[in-house]
Amino acid sequence: MEYEFRFEHTKTKKKSAVFQAMKRLFDLVFAIILLVITAPIMLVTMCAVKLESSGQIIYRQQRVGLYGVPFTIYKIRSMTSDAEVNGAKWAEKDDPRVTKVGCFIRKTRIDELPQLWNVLKGEMSIIGPRPERPIFMKEFQTLYPNFTRRLVVKPGLTGWAQVNGGYDISPKEKLKFDLEYIQTMSAFNEARILCRTVKVIMSGSGAR
Repeated sequence: MEYEFRFEHTKTKKKSAVFQAMKRLFDLVFAIILLVITAPIMLVTMCAVKLESSGQIIYRQQRVGLYGVPFTIYKIRSMTSDAEVNGAKWAEKDDPRVTKVGCFIRKTRIDELPQLWNVLKGEMSIIGPRPERPIFMKEFQTLYPNFTRRLVVKPGLTGWAQVNGGYDISPKEKLKFDLEYIQTMSAFNEARILCRTVKVIMSGSGAR
């Protein structure tokens, strides 16, 4: 099922072309370096996923990107292959669908590493709002009409909302943090979010 998302550009202060160019350059360099460094980790993880349960190792899912354009996101599968046999479902705390390997890679965010390919393709940024599934975007848009204002920037691997609770915060709180990020985007804030991301990964907080 396809959805169309409408949003207003006028309420968001546009960033300079120089900042946008530098952000894109950082995305490319950081993604390449991180792919090289984490390639062995992803290989070992994928082997562990295959040994523990049947099904595809790389999980593909449609998400809503910049300006509402859908794209395919890549993740290492952390749930059983029949996790959504009864339809789309929001991940819960201590979700029984998560495998043992999946529990570890979700806490350490290893499952997110294949999204570096999305960054290289220009569909995502290292830092930005978390990309949502169309069905959940439709639901959140109904509850919070300005939820689609998150779509004026590229979604990110990490972001202000992700380091301030991740899955543990409500869609309303997520919107608040994402809009704060969009309005205050700067090199300093990008660096601050990266530092907070390292802390989140080390603690495993905000994962489900």
